[in-house]
Amino acid sequence: MHDNKKWSGRFSEPVSELVKKYTGSIDFDKKLAKVDIEGSLAHAQMLQESGVISEEDLKSIQEGLNEVLEMINSEDMPWSLDLEDVHMNVEKVLTDKIGDAGKRLHTGRSRNDQVATDIRLWLRGEIDIISECVRNLQRSLLTLAEKNINTVMPGFTHLQVAQPVSFAHHLLAYVEMLARDDERLQDCRKRVNSMPLGAAALAGTTFPIDRKRTAELLGFERICENSLDAVSDRDFTIEFSSVASLIMIHLSRLSEELILWMSPRFAFIDIADRFCTGSSIMPQKKNPDVPELVRGKTGRVVGNLMALVVLMKAQPLAYNKDNQEDKEPLFDSVDTLIDTLMIYADMILGITPKPENMRSAVLQGYATATDLADYLVKKGVPFRDSHEIVARAVKRAEEECDLSDLSLSVLQDFSPLIEEDVYQILTPEGSMSQRNHIGGTAPKQVSAQIRKWQQKLGL
Repeated sequence: MHDNKKWSGRFSEPVSELVKKYTGSIDFDKKLAKVDIEGSLAHAQMLQESGVISEEDLKSIQEGLNEVLEMINSEDMPWSLDLEDVHMNVEKVLTDKIGDAGKRLHTGRSRNDQVATDIRLWLRGEIDIISECVRNLQRSLLTLAEKNINTVMPGFTHLQVAQPVSFAHHLLAYVEMLARDDERLQDCRKRVNSMPLGAAALAGTTFPIDRKRTAELLGFERICENSLDAVSDRDFTIEFSSVASLIMIHLSRLSEELILWMSPRFAFIDIADRFCTGSSIMPQKKNPDVPELVRGKTGRVVGNLMALVVLMKAQPLAYNKDNQEDKEPLFDSVDTLIDTLMIYADMILGITPKPENMRSAVLQGYATATDLADYLVKKGVPFRDSHEIVARAVKRAEEECDLSDLSLSVLQDFSPLIEEDVYQILTPEGSMSQRNHIGGTAPKQVSAQIRKWQQKLGL
């Protein structure tokens, strides 16, 4: 034999070192080692129950795989590039320990259905971690929101001051986004939780296996029912990467706002020092590095999605070596997403709002103009006419003050229907309180939304 690969008897010369390095995946797919052992334990038990291997072989395999798992946990596993991937490495160490019983473990399966099963097992567990991280971030946002129900800030459209909103209301927008993200995660998990094992290389196996029993042992909700599709499907990695991209996009949007709000030109918030750095040359600088990096890492996660889409676009059935390239972008997206969600949950709790600056910004943008227009409509003025009246009032105010600072006599020059009660809605607080309906920014509604989410998230 030219090397210790299991298929080397078919070849007349050994694989070159360069090819070994190029085709090997052990450097990254060893991340799957624990789920690989989990899958093997279930497969072995099913083989024994189906009469394919003996009870003695099963016991040897179970003891041997548990020893291998201990080696992995203690970082004593001798990973070898010659063995190419995690599956062959685990099998080699197992066989060295228990002999022929280890060689019988691979009966009725292929590395094709084995790796597909491993990825699904691993991703299923990671989705559960990510889902809890998403909810923890929602809890942090709610904690900050609860303290700022009555904090007025400008709501923006086109990044121009539009209408007054509660800072808590703004934060709750991201709670809603993350809730949809979590729904997508749970929906994705349903399709991840389908078992390929038993499809073997591509056509199934001649051995009397019980796929339902294996699925039961591994906690899969369903079985992949076409063997060709089972070994070649990577839809679930693309779907997850799409969900991950959306979560990162939402965090990138929030990051952009935090960066703007921390700028002295806005000065709406301060971010705790532990999430910022200084400048090597400018001693006054405090840079929002974490939200900037989140914004940057979002591009990488979206890029991973594109890599997986392009990876699959021209593959014929069934398994192809191309699919080895699915793991690195998937692993990177999972790791990046978990790290980002964890640091974000902590960072949100380290935000200090500056209410006086937020309110001052509202007053600079004539944010209650729409309230004045609505006021006139309620007095019987057609909206288009009220819009023109208020536009002229804003033009007048631009010369000297905010709308709420215009005297009643000046306002009445624009419309005699305006009365003293107009000042109740021309303040930012008055404007907010008028929007007292589900989804509105009135403090009463914001408080109700916070209570609803606290109940849902166990706060």
